[in-house]
Amino acid sequence: MKIIECPRDAMQGIHDFISTEQKIKYINQLIQVGFDTLDCGSFVSPKAIPQLRDTAQVLDALELTTNTKLLTIVGNERGAKEACEFEQVTYLGFPFSISDTFQARNINSSIEDSFRRADQVQNVAAQKGKEAVIYISMAFGNPYGDPWDKDIVLEWAHKLNKELEVKTISLSDTIGVATPEIITYLFEALIPELSGVETGAHLHTTPDTWKEKVEAAYKAGCTRFDGAIKGFGGCPMAADDLVGNMPTERLVEYFTAENILGINQEAFGKAYDMSASVFAG
Repeated sequence: MKIIECPRDAMQGIHDFISTEQKIKYINQLIQVGFDTLDCGSFVSPKAIPQLRDTAQVLDALELTTNTKLLTIVGNERGAKEACEFEQVTYLGFPFSISDTFQARNINSSIEDSFRRADQVQNVAAQKGKEAVIYISMAFGNPYGDPWDKDIVLEWAHKLNKELEVKTISLSDTIGVATPEIITYLFEALIPELSGVETGAHLHTTPDTWKEKVEAAYKAGCTRFDGAIKGFGGCPMAADDLVGNMPTERLVEYFTAENILGINQEAFGKAYDMSASVFAG
């Protein structure tokens, strides 16, 4: 079971700048927990995400004292090359939306243009000994009226794997609309068909629907889950103000009860307590 903790996703939408020192201290504490991966920074334009303009400084100050790996988000080839300058980065995360409207708003491109960018990111990653993680955003629906159905999701996932040779694909419930039925259908359809591909779940949720979503994905064969402590972050376009990232403490609770998760609970408790001051703004 892999839990990917996402302080980057939690931080990026916060208006008040979180000091570089705070970020370093918080992420170093998260490293002690023993998560599989930390989504810890972003190499996109500082104009687009000013909160993460200090990712390079943060990376240089991290203390990788556990086996936790680091992931940074990139939006194009330039960002991928920047991320690859850091030996401590293992994964390059690329947001690939199957909603034309969201893709245009998020990284100013069409779906086809974004697919070409994904190809460039994958090529840079392969050349530099990194791995690409492609997030299929709006995988469970979109608020714009753009075409969406399960077959569209499956088609793009197959293209990413077969044409670009992407080995890690995460389905993102960008606006928190996924139902257990749709989650079950997509993972049961994708996992057996994409041999050798790790298929993850980046679920957004309200406080009362987290368990049914996690359970549906897990029972359908998903063993890679993204979360953010206390559910901080999430998509500002979600219609429900209560929709946020999947709370990591809920993932820890669920998979500890299933006896399939081993983390440093004391270190996690310290990170959980520290988050209150990090996200105070």
